[in-house]
Amino acid sequence: MSKLYLGTQGWSYKDWLGVFYSEDTDERDYLGEYARHFNTVEIDSTFYGIPRESTVNAWRERTPDGFVFAAKFPQMITHEKKLADSQAETHAFLAAMSLLGDRLGPLLLQFSYEFGPDQMGALDTYLAELPPGFQIAVEVRNRRWLRPEFYALLKGHGVALALQDLYYMPHTYETTAPFVYIRWLGERQRIARFDHIQIDRSAEQARWAEQVKAMLGRGLTVYGYFNNHWAGHSPESVRQFQALVAE
Repeated sequence: MSKLYLGTQGWSYKDWLGVFYSEDTDERDYLGEYARHFNTVEIDSTFYGIPRESTVNAWRERTPDGFVFAAKFPQMITHEKKLADSQAETHAFLAAMSLLGDRLGPLLLQFSYEFGPDQMGALDTYLAELPPGFQIAVEVRNRRWLRPEFYALLKGHGVALALQDLYYMPHTYETTAPFVYIRWLGERQRIARFDHIQIDRSAEQARWAEQVKAMLGRGLTVYGYFNNHWAGHSPESVRQFQALVAE
């Protein structure tokens, strides 16, 4: 059965105090408070390093049944090594994230612009060597990837193409797995604070909502994550989108 998981990219933003979190919320309580509102979140901190076991256990303990975490693969794997000779880091990362148990959702391989389609063979090999049992999504930042042979590669591995709303990337709604992974990203230089909506994204919200409703109608599970830089305050972006999908 299809299901919709909507949340934000991260939860530790002091700009949300007094707006999304109550003014006196302790930073240690952010995640528990966040989980009262949304059923998923994308972890950004894993991009900078593999989390400690105690950290992962704390994430699990502070969230209710049914809550789902998505997380980025470490940049050591995707940006520094560009997948080469990264088996040890990959194993350690997957082992750490597996501690989430039934709260573990998709894991994102986010690549830089410099990781181009000349690396398709390396990506194919890496995906083939991943152990089964994980939902994997791939995000590319170079438009030259967006062609049929890339989509076929992802489909062959049951891996999702991460769909994105990013100002310099063309929109695509290609689905390559039984689930969909969407990221609303924006431009960093346009947003200075994260405490209120600063860019009207109504048209984009409506367009994406129609796409998501169609995906759900096809029986796909959809995971979607809003960045603060997309419109200024990602919790409100989530609420706006929830209302559109519910119509």
